[in-house]
Amino acid sequence: MQATVKEILRKRTTLSYQPIRLSDQALEVVASLYTIPAGADLPLHRHPFPRYGYVLKGELTIYNEDTGQVVHMREGQFGVETIEQRHRGRSTGSGPLTMLVIDQVPPGMENVEMLDTGM
Repeated sequence: MQATVKEILRKRTTLSYQPIRLSDQALEVVASLYTIPAGADLPLHRHPFPRYGYVLKGELTIYNEDTGQVVHMREGQFGVETIEQRHRGRSTGSGPLTMLVIDQVPPGMENVEMLDTGM
């Protein structure tokens, strides 16, 4: 039996069409598994560094506050998140959302900056 490889995405831009660039500094790769209940909201935030997400189960809708763009991601889809743009999300499927999230950050840094909505 032979191994198979199925490419699921090849992109040069983020979800909001920003170019993806390699960093010239040391990086740490952080892989996380997110489970978000159906109907749950993700608060307004931004990512200072590259972040990649693969939907294992469920659906996610992302609302970009800076561009007005709305992106829907479903099971089996991979996305390159925006960098330094304010956005929020919602688990919009009938069941929970499960995502594999991979961040590239300088060693010891986090990649989610929560933003005050003024409420």
